[in-house]
Amino acid sequence: MKNSLLSAAVALSAALLSSIHAADRPHIVLVMADDMGWGQTGYYDHPVLETPNLDAMAANGLRFDRFYAGAPNCSPTRASVMTGRSNNRTGVVNHGYALHLQETTIARLLRDAGYVTGHFGKWHLNGIRGPGVPILAEDEHSPGAFGFEEWLSVTNFFDRDPLLSRNGKFEEFEGDSSEIVIDEALKFIDQHREGGKPTFSVVWFGTPHSPFVASETDKDPFGDLDASSANHYGELVAMDRGIGTLRSRLREMGIAENTLFWFCSDNGGLPKITPETVGGLRGFKNDIYEGGLRVPAIIEWPAVINESRVTQYPAATMDMLPTLAEVAGIVPDSLPAPLDGLSLRPLFDGEVGPREKPIPFRHQGRAALVDNRYKLVSEDFAKGDFQLYDLEADPKESRDLAEQKPELFQHLREQFDQWNASVEASQRGADYPEGKIDPRYPLRRYWTEMPEYEPYFDAWRERPEYASRLKPKKNPKK
Repeated sequence: MKNSLLSAAVALSAALLSSIHAADRPHIVLVMADDMGWGQTGYYDHPVLETPNLDAMAANGLRFDRFYAGAPNCSPTRASVMTGRSNNRTGVVNHGYALHLQETTIARLLRDAGYVTGHFGKWHLNGIRGPGVPILAEDEHSPGAFGFEEWLSVTNFFDRDPLLSRNGKFEEFEGDSSEIVIDEALKFIDQHREGGKPTFSVVWFGTPHSPFVASETDKDPFGDLDASSANHYGELVAMDRGIGTLRSRLREMGIAENTLFWFCSDNGGLPKITPETVGGLRGFKNDIYEGGLRVPAIIEWPAVINESRVTQYPAATMDMLPTLAEVAGIVPDSLPAPLDGLSLRPLFDGEVGPREKPIPFRHQGRAALVDNRYKLVSEDFAKGDFQLYDLEADPKESRDLAEQKPELFQHLREQFDQWNASVEASQRGADYPEGKIDPRYPLRRYWTEMPEYEPYFDAWRERPEYASRLKPKKNPKK
């Protein structure tokens, strides 16, 4: 019955979309940094880093001061972007886990709505760990399996002179990884923009994830810093330059006006980098405090967001799917359920008041619930230990208000418990028509242990990004 209803909804959506001329729907570009902290932008007055292109984007669009990654590390947040759901519903409980094939993704929805879809850069939703390697053509959890018609992708983080996979065919590139994937995304957009269909491009950088490798020119302004910090900030300089290239080329193509360009990071900033990365917030990547979850975010869409604005509205990567679905005219019945995000489309026209439902998080035994100005936090929710913070008065989460506001605390605890019970049901497969998880779901594994990659090991031993993982065999047989 559920399958029949879903098919009918999809058919209705297609019928409605046929009445929306392709030219009226925007091109969509989602760009995500890898490990960039909330404080690492020029517009937040970072003490050493300049980001003139992100600053220009913010000055021309909608800047979010309270935007949250779906989780405090990479793969889970990417799952939330793709599905509009908490990562724990989707199989991606931590970094390196695979996305359930049964999930309805934004790429599938937009493809079926008439968009040409492409993915460029880091994927990390196919259950493979270790430094990024090209995705195999036969990988059942490649970007192509989730709705991307074209992809130039790598399993995980990647740096300068990367080795990438174009729909399963390996290709070597020279230069900064951020600029390479931006250039490839622009080729994709340029190729398809005259074909009468809008494009959906996802660009997921490997920057500024470790190992930090910047060009001499890009790291030169940071000569007074330690080597890791200088390279880290040098990578961000190149990333910002790539964003500038993207913005200028969209203008040259004549499509910038009706392109929805959404930038954010996948989790909070890194520790041990100086100057610090999180703008004074508490915690870092892998923490459920603000420093681990709050990230920079900007939406630029000149045709609709025609006055720049800074919003304090709390939003998250789970909101991307419902927002883009509304923008593209996709009927709500086609969307995955239950959704944890909501559409931000009304916010494009002006402030909309309080958020209607909290933003939930669950990651490796920790949890949080952001309800407008208040935030419930637990570092071990199974024990029932929770804290309450007023983010408006105390953004650094230094004063626990659980005892001072018992009624509010109890209300948020009940909201979390109700949501958590629905997540437990999702993890049993209750959200899928089959009522269970597809048995093809792979275990998390390292590519160095996969026989499919063994034929490439000898050639890859000389590559710096793989050398430490592919040490020469001891006492090789003659």
